[in-house]
Amino acid sequence: MTLRASVVIDYQNVHLTAYDVFNRRGERHDSLIHPMQFAHRSIAERNRRQREGYALATLHRTIVCRGLPHADYDWEQNRRCLDQKTEWEAAGAEVHLRDLKYDFERDARGRPILDIHGKRIPQGRPREKGIDVLCALACLREAARIDVDVVILASRDTDLVPALDEVYDHHTLEPQRYARIETASWHNPTAQAEGNRHFGSLRATSPRRIWNTNLDRACYEASLDRRDYR
Repeated sequence: MTLRASVVIDYQNVHLTAYDVFNRRGERHDSLIHPMQFAHRSIAERNRRQREGYALATLHRTIVCRGLPHADYDWEQNRRCLDQKTEWEAAGAEVHLRDLKYDFERDARGRPILDIHGKRIPQGRPREKGIDVLCALACLREAARIDVDVVILASRDTDLVPALDEVYDHHTLEPQRYARIETASWHNPTAQAEGNRHFGSLRATSPRRIWNTNLDRACYEASLDRRDYR
């Protein structure tokens, strides 16, 4: 049989680890990943690595979870992110955005300092909050769909290990009702030799064992979104 696959992408994690593993001397925007290209290449690489007798997969759904910069504090990045969402959804992905969280400058009394337009002034880099929850919910939701046989999670965020465990356990107990779970991760032996902290795959809690597909530089190059969103 052919397995119908849902690929769940923790976008910022996949994007930044791609930059760190394959392009550390370049610019981060040069490692922008197109979710549909990534999903198709991940499935192709997974199938190529399967041993004889093991089921192949075909891409059925692509789910993307990502933070959204606020228009008041970073209008250009907000516009680019929305333009990318439009492009990726037109290509077939399902994109879920969640507002980034900001810290703000405060006065001696702890009150927010306002600019000449009466807006708060952000301080430091914004942070993603709740994206891991969106990814976890997506994994559980996709695993319960009657038209999905395998869920492939693309992330290195260890906060998602409980989601792997949960889907694994559900599938073990009721394999006819819940899909199996797998992962996909970037793989660069050079980065491993240099002690890169993003090397390796996300693992379920022992003794659970799940399949991981290593994605090499050729997969990275095939996954790049080369469109100019300026």
